[in-house]
Amino acid sequence: MAVSIKECLELQLLEMEMLFSMFPNKGEINLRDQNALTCIQLYLKNTEEELPPQIDYSVSFNIDEPKVKVDLQVTLPHTYPYSAPQLFVRSNALDREQQLQLNKHLTSHVSSLNTGELCICTALEWIQDNTTPYFQKRKVSSEAAPKEKAVKRIFHRMWIYSHHIYRQELRKKIFDCAKQLNLTGFCLTGKPGIICVEGIKENCEEFWHVIRYPNWKHISCKHVENIETQDNGDSLRLFTTFEDLQFQAHGDYGLRNDYHMDLGQFLEFLKQHQSEHVFQILFGVEGKQSDN
Repeated sequence: MAVSIKECLELQLLEMEMLFSMFPNKGEINLRDQNALTCIQLYLKNTEEELPPQIDYSVSFNIDEPKVKVDLQVTLPHTYPYSAPQLFVRSNALDREQQLQLNKHLTSHVSSLNTGELCICTALEWIQDNTTPYFQKRKVSSEAAPKEKAVKRIFHRMWIYSHHIYRQELRKKIFDCAKQLNLTGFCLTGKPGIICVEGIKENCEEFWHVIRYPNWKHISCKHVENIETQDNGDSLRLFTTFEDLQFQAHGDYGLRNDYHMDLGQFLEFLKQHQSEHVFQILFGVEGKQSDN
């Protein structure tokens, strides 16, 4: 049965009303875009022609035993609940590996539900009923473990290619996420769009998980570099910050923003950061330096 975007958005608003009744206190539900619900309501009333922004929010709540705080990050595609939501659980009381395992099991549980079923409330109930063992294992391991030797870690560098990157809200999400996860690198705005992130492997993988919108079709991780280290890997970084990279553009600066970045300048930038070899990986051709 074909279901329209408007029918999906109506169901999403209904679920949000349920969530606000379950979590009425300030700070329990935080919308990334405070105007998202209003935009959807206007869209449903046919006063807005453009598709409204996705609903992107977090729910903060406590697990009673043990007493810890948990955040569920939620991003809903426009076709939810007939498309899967993007969910990610975070808690400072869990280490990275346990957090990844918890999210793996949550995703498996949500995938087992019927298509078209509103599932955020169900996911929250599952988290409240099933996360206690993760926290108990964390407590036991931290109390029982002897003094450990230095653990080897993997320093990770990801080279991500997108057909284009223009939208301001997407760029903000990329920069906010990189900052939160202590990643350096850059985001090249325009057509094509290129992202490089470097840092501890788990942080890079979480970045990749977060920024991939369910409907971001033209994006792929073209190349990954791994280096073993016994510290935080700061000495291995090729970039000191996460840069907003823009070069001289060619093409139409009209409403479509359909312009191409000067790849000769981009090649020179890669050379300056010991990454010239990545040009051919990203574009399939050997780089030639700009005449400028």
